[in-house]
Amino acid sequence: MSRPTLFALQVLVAVVCIVLWQVLSTVPVFGKILLPPFFFSNPLDVFSQIVKWFASGVIWKHLAITLTESILAFVIGSLGGVLIGFWFARQPLVAAVFDPYVKMVNALPRVVLAPIFALWLGLGIWSKVALGVTLVFFIVFFNVYQGVKEVSRTVLDNGRMLGMSERQLMRHVYWPSALSWMFSSLHTSVGFAVVGAVVGEYLGSAAGLGYLIQQAEGVFDVAGVFAGMFVLSAFVILIDYGVTLVERRLLVWRPTVDGRG
Repeated sequence: MSRPTLFALQVLVAVVCIVLWQVLSTVPVFGKILLPPFFFSNPLDVFSQIVKWFASGVIWKHLAITLTESILAFVIGSLGGVLIGFWFARQPLVAAVFDPYVKMVNALPRVVLAPIFALWLGLGIWSKVALGVTLVFFIVFFNVYQGVKEVSRTVLDNGRMLGMSERQLMRHVYWPSALSWMFSSLHTSVGFAVVGAVVGEYLGSAAGLGYLIQQAEGVFDVAGVFAGMFVLSAFVILIDYGVTLVERRLLVWRPTVDGRG
């Protein structure tokens, strides 16, 4: 399927969902509106709220703050996950010693950590970054760790037979093997970095998209809540597209589905 066709189908799904939402929230069915506007709002009101935010310029400050927090969480968490994942995979003894502690920390509810980070780091951006890092780190860590462990023994043995050093094996065998796993986790981590920032803002902040959503929810402004979520969704898609561009550049050697490079 060509990219334009795929994109058209994706847009069609969005259009159908929005039209259904508009119809079910404004047109009575058997004398009853199935999606009461007080609880579900409607696409026109949500779109009007988004336009109002951008026209007045009020959203730019909040977008910039959430963007900063999300990018910092994404970068720090990803780098930490990649480096420690590689280290653990190449040092089985270290991995065995720290395995129960890694699983224990990963099992902690992140919402519980948010107030602790706020206490330690204040209500500025760093408490939100810390929360996002805890979400991103483990996703990337486990994928990179597994990617390095899944290296083909045949490829490794052939590399050693050819006289490759450990550094060359790392560059030409381990790293390419882990890249696919790593980028798979990065696509997931984008959303979690934003979630960490927004949840932190929601629980305590004076600015950011999470703050906007929390303020709208406090006055029962359902259109404002949905508007904030739509802006967040577009925001995540843009960042994920950036990750996709980097992935295509670094994995240019990987064959496509039809077998061509």
